[in-house]
Amino acid sequence: MTRPLSTARFAAMSEAEIRAAERTLIAGTWAITAGALLFSVLTVTPLVRSVSPPGWEWTAPILPLVVDAAVIIVVKLDSVISRLGGDGGAWPVFLRWMTGLMTLALNIGDSALHHDWVGMAVHSVAPLLLIVTAEAGLSYRRAISAALARIAREQAEAAERERAEREAQAQADRDERERERAAKEQAERDAREHAAKLERERAEREEARLAAEREHALAVEKERSAREQAERDAALEQEKAAREFTARMERERAERDAAERRRQEERADRERREKAAREDEERRRADRERQLAKVPPTVTVPAPGRRVAPAKATGGTDRVVTAVVMDNEFAGMTKDKAEQALFELYRAARDASAYDDWEQDPLARPGGEFCGSNLGRRLGRSDTSGRTKVKPKFERWYQEHQEKAAAEGRVLVGVS
Repeated sequence: MTRPLSTARFAAMSEAEIRAAERTLIAGTWAITAGALLFSVLTVTPLVRSVSPPGWEWTAPILPLVVDAAVIIVVKLDSVISRLGGDGGAWPVFLRWMTGLMTLALNIGDSALHHDWVGMAVHSVAPLLLIVTAEAGLSYRRAISAALARIAREQAEAAERERAEREAQAQADRDERERERAAKEQAERDAREHAAKLERERAEREEARLAAEREHALAVEKERSAREQAERDAALEQEKAAREFTARMERERAERDAAERRRQEERADRERREKAAREDEERRRADRERQLAKVPPTVTVPAPGRRVAPAKATGGTDRVVTAVVMDNEFAGMTKDKAEQALFELYRAARDASAYDDWEQDPLARPGGEFCGSNLGRRLGRSDTSGRTKVKPKFERWYQEHQEKAAAEGRVLVGVS
C-alpha cells in the first residue's frame, strides 16, 4: 500500500481549486480504469478460450468481465468511503489487492505459459497501473476530503468569528446608544427639574403678590360692604313698610274678588245641576219610550228549540224575544242601524234568558240564533267576523247598557 499523502500542499489552495483537482482525479481514475478493463478483456479472453472445453469457448469473456466488475466496485466504494472520511477495514484492502493481482495474473498468464518475458512486462503495465492508481487515488481522496473538511471548518470558524464580531459590534453600538440615550434623558430630566423649580419659585412669588392684593381688596370690600349694607337696611325698611301696605290692600281686594267668584260659581253650578237633571229626565223618558216602541208588550211563540224560562225580575211590562228572520232581516237599513237593531234583539234575548251563564243558553251556543256565527250571517258578514267582531262588540254594548241602567236605578225585566 502507498503511504498516505500529507495535506500540507493543499493548505494554500481554495475550495474551488481543490474540488477542481478532485474532479480531475476522478476523471483520470475512471479513464485509467476503463482502459485497463478494456485491455484486460481483450487480453484475457484468448487465454480463457484456449483453456475452455470444446464448445464452451463462448464463455471466455465472462471471467474478465467478472474481475472487471470487482475492480469497478473497489474503485467506486473506495471513492465514497474516502469522501465520507471513513475506513472500511481489512476486507476492502484484501478485495482491492486480490482483484489487482487477479487482473495481473490473467493479463500475463498467456505470456508466462509461452515464457515470453517481454509479453509479460507489456501485459503487466495496465494491471499494475490500475493497482497503483487505486491506491494513490484513495490517498488523494482522503487528503482532499481532509482538506475540504479543514477548509469547511476554517470557514465555519471564520463565519462564527465574524458573527461574534458583528454581535459584539452591534452590542457595543447598542450600549453606546443606550448610554447616549440615558445621558440625553438625564439632561432632559435635569432641564425639566430646573424649569419646574423656576416655575415653582415664580408661582410662589405670584401667589404672594396675589395674596397681598386679595387682602387689600378684602379690606376695601369689607368697608364698602358695611357702608352699602347700612344703605340697604334703610332702603329695605322703607320697602318693607310699602310692601306691607300694598299687600294689605291687595289682600282685601282679593278677598272681595274671591267672594264674588264663589257667588258666581255657586250660581253657575246650581244652574248646571238643574239643567243636567232636566236633560237626564228627558233622556230617561226618551229611553223608556224607545224601549217600549222597539220591544212590543205582547207574548209570542219562542223560537224553535228555545226553552221557556221564568222571568228573572218583575215590576214592569213583560217582554219577549221574537223569532229570528234570517232572510233580508234588516233590508233597507244602514250598517250601523242594522247592528243597533240586532243588538236590541240580542239584549232582549239575554235579559229574558233563564240561564245564569248566557253562553250556556241554546240561543247563544253554536247553531243558536244569537251565536257569533249567526250574528255575522244576519248582518251579511262571514262567520269569523261574527265570532271575532260582532259578538265581542255586542257583549261590550250589553255591559255598558247594564252599567248605565244600574246608574239610573232601572230594573231590567225578563219574561218568558
